Amino acid sequence: MKAVVLREFGPPEVLRIEEVARPAPGRGEVLVEVRAVSVNRTLDLKVRRGEYSKRVRLPLVLGADPSGVIAEVGAGVARHVGERVTVSSHIRCGRCASCRAGEEADCTESESIGVHRWGGYATYVAVPEQNAYAIPDALSFADATVVGRTFPAAINFLAKAELKAGEWVLVMGAAGALGSAGVQVARELGAKVIAAAGTDERVASAVAHGARSGINYRQQDLAAEVHRITDGHGADVVFENISDPVLWPQAFASLARHGRLVTGGSHGGGHVTLDVTRLYLDRLRIIGAAGANRRDIERALRGAASGAYTAVVDRVLPLRDAAAAHRIVEDGSPLGKVILDPTLA
Repeated sequence: MKAVVLREFGPPEVLRIEEVARPAPGRGEVLVEVRAVSVNRTLDLKVRRGEYSKRVRLPLVLGADPSGVIAEVGAGVARHVGERVTVSSHIRCGRCASCRAGEEADCTESESIGVHRWGGYATYVAVPEQNAYAIPDALSFADATVVGRTFPAAINFLAKAELKAGEWVLVMGAAGALGSAGVQVARELGAKVIAAAGTDERVASAVAHGARSGINYRQQDLAAEVHRITDGHGADVVFENISDPVLWPQAFASLARHGRLVTGGSHGGGHVTLDVTRLYLDRLRIIGAAGANRRDIERALRGAASGAYTAVVDRVLPLRDAAAAHRIVEDGSPLGKVILDPTLA
């Protein structure tokens, strides 16, 4: 089969397509013929550069969230060849307290497809059966990959922030894949959504997907605009997924008294300043979040099938253009996910 194999850390040019042996599914695994896989800032770009927070063993095939068709099943598997599935990247241990409580997103011993084992930048990928979710008929493979990757995380983030109907929520990076999901999930929950992004075009895209108001945080005073839009109240919840040293303090300053900032993602740098005085005087909360639970993934796929959520796909490229796809994402210009499709010529 064809696969984009990472044999050394470095720039996008280290991603080279090769002919490698087709994997065989082991016990409890399914072999998926890949039809779509997304390019992610952390689980792909940081891993490729050698900057991921956990140890990565080379050679590696990236690709955390492939979607495709089951081509073969291993022993003890109840799934069927020909079933359309999308793959969740996190392989839960099933033993820790979080897993036993049904909070798999907080698993302390999880591993990731495309990071700790070969992923979906390939014609085929073998994954645990429990990581493969049936794709509703209404969704394409590309849409299923985007929905399965970003919407469950957005659902989990906003659940941890305890967002309620009628509250104001500020979504940072609102035109990106995770930000767009945050806008749509918050809207579905009945919140009043303010979308913040770095260009007028990106703000308009977020408003088109359900935000009530938009702010260009590169040209406007973010906190002042949030307080103006909310008549001085501020944001009850800030959905933060950038961790930019300039933007993060502004987002924090946008919070209403008793507000909650939920954060997950650090492609903006990851080191920020904190106004601790305001933190305790205004009784604010900062909540770290990552990943999703099984119930979040199932809810996201149902929501997308019903039309409640819309996947935002910037473009679909053939597998041989993996390096180009990384450059596009690194540039920060896409409106939505960049997808690789191994079936394209």
